[in-house]
Amino acid sequence: MSIATRIETNDTVTADRSTLHSQPIAIVIPEGTRLQTNSADFERLAAANRDLRLEMSGSGDLIVMAPEGSVTGNRNFEISVMLGIWVRTHGGVGFGSSAGFTLPNGAIRAPDVAWISADRWQGLSDSDKSGFARIAPDFVIELRSPSDKIEDCREKMAEYAAVGVRLGWLIDPEAKTVTVYRPGQDPKIVENPERVSGEDVLPGFELETRPIFSG
Repeated sequence: MSIATRIETNDTVTADRSTLHSQPIAIVIPEGTRLQTNSADFERLAAANRDLRLEMSGSGDLIVMAPEGSVTGNRNFEISVMLGIWVRTHGGVGFGSSAGFTLPNGAIRAPDVAWISADRWQGLSDSDKSGFARIAPDFVIELRSPSDKIEDCREKMAEYAAVGVRLGWLIDPEAKTVTVYRPGQDPKIVENPERVSGEDVLPGFELETRPIFSG
């Protein structure tokens, strides 16, 4: 699927001897086309295109994703509510899908849900917290939407584990599976669970899957 995006310029553009004043220009980026960027330019792109979901791979590839659909958005909301209740009583800092993180490998990722322990978050300097915080979360959830390729989801989850995310869940509502990722371990697929445990990373937290699998 091709993705349409918009480039804003404040400069005068000259073409065919005609002077065109600054205006948005729509371009179509065919699937598979690689666009390279860096962290500074990525932050500018993200600020100028708040209606798009953007990420950057560790090698600098720009990743443009369509806004999530209503059903996926509701599922994300249910997940955030359940984790939010746990965070209020157990501590730490929770994040929704609009929060991005600069990972140790240079990638900038925005998991659907993330959590960082209070000690690690408070240990960051103000500059490291600004923009896309320079830290790998302790816990992340990625919720597969109908447009997501499973190979891309698995690659992203493996990246999280490789950079030190202690626990990650890839939730696939259509397959009714939760794949658990931990550093140094093979992914574990749990089929149609009623609840998923936060184990030792989030003690006492259990995610109820019914609102997600039946949404």
